[in-house]
Amino acid sequence: MITALWWGLFTIPLFKHVKQRYYIERVPNPISTSFKRLGQTFKEIRQYRALFLFLLAYFFYIDGVGTIIKMSTAYGSDLGIGATDLLIVLFVTQIVAAPFSILYGRLAQRFTGKKMLYVGICVYIVVCIYAFFLRTTFDFWVLAMLVATSQGGIQALSRSYFAKLIPKHKSNEFFGFYNVFGKFAAIMGPLLLGITAQLTGNTNAGVFSLVILFIIGIVLLAMVPETSIAKKQINAS
Repeated sequence: MITALWWGLFTIPLFKHVKQRYYIERVPNPISTSFKRLGQTFKEIRQYRALFLFLLAYFFYIDGVGTIIKMSTAYGSDLGIGATDLLIVLFVTQIVAAPFSILYGRLAQRFTGKKMLYVGICVYIVVCIYAFFLRTTFDFWVLAMLVATSQGGIQALSRSYFAKLIPKHKSNEFFGFYNVFGKFAAIMGPLLLGITAQLTGNTNAGVFSLVILFIIGIVLLAMVPETSIAKKQINAS
């Protein structure tokens, strides 16, 4: 119920003030035409080096982000934290994450979205390292607040940065692939965490192993040209 009210409330400004400028006209055979457009878009993504590199970077670092979010309750339970305390921690994390998401957006206007993505990824690397030494409920609170500082920011900036790279008239197709990459990214992180924890017998080591995903993500992100340069390359294609 709370989630429905949240979505309903914050959708009102979108309906009132945002008008869609780029869209596809209706066609007689929408299903077959959609699959044809998807195939064409996939070919175009491979041609656009900046887009493809960003999607690869996003695949790795958002996998680490998603794994930490999804496995947080299981991780807390392994540390002996009760269900009530876990619910409180998760609730406070969401509250803290909201203003930090706005802060990330403001800082991105000053320092660029790419630099703020670096900051977010580095924060998550610190989270993974800190998790290795985590022992008490207080440590878990500190870890949760660190996650809260960058959880919403890294997700929002990833989407906005990608939006600046893609051709506007093909935003639906390209964001379709963006979402697919995000969904598939939810597989590798839990697998890496589970295997490491199983081999070492230590859940902390499993979370620490996620550093690999963030390092790969930040290296690939560094290979993505700045948005102005990438946009020129895309338009030239």
